[in-house]
Amino acid sequence: MKKLLLASAATALMAGSAWAEEVKLGILIGFTGPIESLTSHMANAAEAAMKEVNDSGKSAFTFSSVRGDSTCVGADAAVAAATKMVTSDGVKGIIGGDCSGVTGAVLQNVARPNGIPMISPSATSPALSTAEDDGLFFRTAPSDAREGEIAADILLEHGVKSIALTYSNSDYGKGLGEAIASSFTAKGGTVTINIPHEDGKSDYSAEVASLASAGGDILVVAGYLDQGGKGIIQASLDTGAFTQFELPGGMVGDSLPAAIGPALDGSYGQVAQSDSAGAAILADMGKASDPAYDATSPYTMESYDAAALFMLAMNAAGSSDPKVYLPKIMEIANGPADGSGEKILPGQLGHALELIAAGKAIDYDGASGVTLIGPGESAGRYREFVVKDGKYETVKFR
Repeated sequence: MKKLLLASAATALMAGSAWAEEVKLGILIGFTGPIESLTSHMANAAEAAMKEVNDSGKSAFTFSSVRGDSTCVGADAAVAAATKMVTSDGVKGIIGGDCSGVTGAVLQNVARPNGIPMISPSATSPALSTAEDDGLFFRTAPSDAREGEIAADILLEHGVKSIALTYSNSDYGKGLGEAIASSFTAKGGTVTINIPHEDGKSDYSAEVASLASAGGDILVVAGYLDQGGKGIIQASLDTGAFTQFELPGGMVGDSLPAAIGPALDGSYGQVAQSDSAGAAILADMGKASDPAYDATSPYTMESYDAAALFMLAMNAAGSSDPKVYLPKIMEIANGPADGSGEKILPGQLGHALELIAAGKAIDYDGASGVTLIGPGESAGRYREFVVKDGKYETVKFR
């Protein structure tokens, strides 16, 4: 790919001056809803990246955030929040959405009509890979099509021959449930039952009765840790229907073992997360900063990276106009095809801006080992874990 233009570098030299343009970035994630225990870490990580750039004094722009609540599951609420961000607050890009259904709604009803790029740190539905997006949609988390394959491999390696499966009745749950079921059966496993559950219910006894009747070596819960998925697990334990669970990414967060207690020990699963050098650096940065965010919390690294990609792309283009900086997102994320771009990790955003100002190419790896493939989505890595003593203990990365 072409090296970054010197013309844009000249603009970047104005960084830190009194004339630096203020640019607002939207953070559209579910501060309320079924993953609310994760989203404060995600938002704070994105804002930490903004602070890092601003504090460097090397950016042509100063960045600030506008937070909006997607609710994770309410399309109307997410579209309303995104519309306000764009039409009233004047954001130049949106970090989000978080959950797949609301992300698709915002993409079609707000981003495309207004030409606003989105970089989601956590919307993983395979359907987003083929959504009409006018080139505006990117994601730093991998598609659930890949997670389905990983989950199937893990289950078979544990000697599981049959699974009962329940999924959140949402775009995320439907896509992930299908990915796991199809991958598991393709590898020789049996799915005894594959049914949805609604989030926000107080009683999941009917769903658990159906799952128990079908049977299976383990229950796979492709849901959300703060609502329906948690309810399914608790009802299963209360009735003795299942005592061990396979937990995909939406079920991973400290709030789940805190709510369920020791009975969750021995369950296992996978979550999108990198073992790159940048992952360790961001984790250390979080610890050192009296952390407003836990950089090891799911989708926190991806949130930092989403914000960084926006800011570096704007500086590389010398413009906050989405039509101008949009082509730079892939260029910054992947670097030149000949591999000549300097790798950029967390804590090096100021250095990246210096390289951009000097007309040198960069390859942003960030915290999640960013490489964007196909329709602007992450190739991705997964952390396999087992729950032990109330913690998600890493087994290995895949």
